[in-house]
Amino acid sequence: MMGFQVVVLWSDILIWLLVAAGVGVGVLIAKTPPLLAAWRRVGANRVGMASATVLLAFILIGLLDSLHYRAQLESKPGQKAVYAIEVLSVLDALAAPLRSRNEKTYSAPFATRLYAKETIDLPGQGTVRDYPRLKHGGKHLGEREDEVAEDAAFTAFKAGVLAFIGWLGVFAAVATVNRKKSPKLKLREAAFAWDAVLLTLLLILVFAVPLFWLSGYYHVFGTDKVGQDVLYQILKSVRTGLIIGLVTTLVMLPMAVLLGIVAGYFRGWVDDLIQYIYTVLNSIPGVLLIAAAVLMMQVVIDTNPQWFSTAAERADLRLLALCFILGITSWTGLCRLLRGETLKLRELEYIQAAQAFGVSSWRIIVRHILPNLMHIVIIALVMDFSGLVLAEAVLSYVGIGVDPTMTSFGTMINNARMELGREPVVWWSLVAAFSAMFILVLAANLFADAVRDAFDPRAVA
Repeated sequence: MMGFQVVVLWSDILIWLLVAAGVGVGVLIAKTPPLLAAWRRVGANRVGMASATVLLAFILIGLLDSLHYRAQLESKPGQKAVYAIEVLSVLDALAAPLRSRNEKTYSAPFATRLYAKETIDLPGQGTVRDYPRLKHGGKHLGEREDEVAEDAAFTAFKAGVLAFIGWLGVFAAVATVNRKKSPKLKLREAAFAWDAVLLTLLLILVFAVPLFWLSGYYHVFGTDKVGQDVLYQILKSVRTGLIIGLVTTLVMLPMAVLLGIVAGYFRGWVDDLIQYIYTVLNSIPGVLLIAAAVLMMQVVIDTNPQWFSTAAERADLRLLALCFILGITSWTGLCRLLRGETLKLRELEYIQAAQAFGVSSWRIIVRHILPNLMHIVIIALVMDFSGLVLAEAVLSYVGIGVDPTMTSFGTMINNARMELGREPVVWWSLVAAFSAMFILVLAANLFADAVRDAFDPRAVA
């Protein structure tokens, strides 16, 4: 009998549609020589491919967290199957020890005791003030609490060796495939930056494998106020950041492309109307507009609880509402850029020749204007991704971001900010969230630079 019930959230559908669209775009690029040549230049960029490898690691985590289910509860034979209210994902199943091994409250990274003293009853000694022992962190050490450093170092070394051996297998496979294609060509001389990809993969494996191995014995990034593992929160925040960056782009793109090209091509009153719309929208403070829209959406959600069978569906709707609102408020920049480029393209000879032969305006837009603007669209979208991830962190920090029950980098930072004023300072939640978000945004920015250089006609020339 099936031990779980598949749950499909709206955000899951959008994520997997984006994956399918990415595959479709890849096929289109393979059949379009100019686009293929540009992406080959991206593939030859070592910094770009190193950052792309890091982004793919984040995307893999996000995809694993986008396959949801509800576990089946125990029931008597013959009874109808009953499923848990909590919605889990494949990532939750893989990281089950991180999710279930909760402590009482704060504990520092690699600690074996809580971070604050409590009154403890000791047999024969009465009550004393001391740091209570953790239920899970360092439990395997028993009474050898002073050996944490040696144990962690030895465990990390063993995991690092295994990671290196696995990387050698990947390296051998890539080298063999390239040797069959070009027997005399070395990896660093290949058209694709395999050396950068393999080096980045080595760094990821050498860091990630020991980290997750140690997480089975310690709380490597510590625990938060309610005792939840911070590393688990980081993993759960990745999907939220990716949805904010990718789904918001999906909302923004059609409006920006359509209105920008139409304004630049038709000019006249159409151009004036579209300029008036995005000028008015830009004149409204963005944070206030987003705050008002989010609060109105929250009122709708609160007054219609019958729409949601689980808390995950409720949080998912607010997340999608935030993506929609960010998309509505962030399309103006790309629209203005495309309008200016279209004004320039419509004056070129081949466009005027098509008009003279009686080709319809929409056919000219689809066949001639849009293809010549795609490099700008791609560059803008890749560069906007990091800005949207940061926007979510800022909005969640001020309390108008994702649902409080949903883990994100912004909610982690928001929850950790009040702890910076206590004594002793609880610093690890803030540092872990900031570091993970920094790596994601930095990788996206470096990849955006590689795409911009590859598609820039002046750089190619």
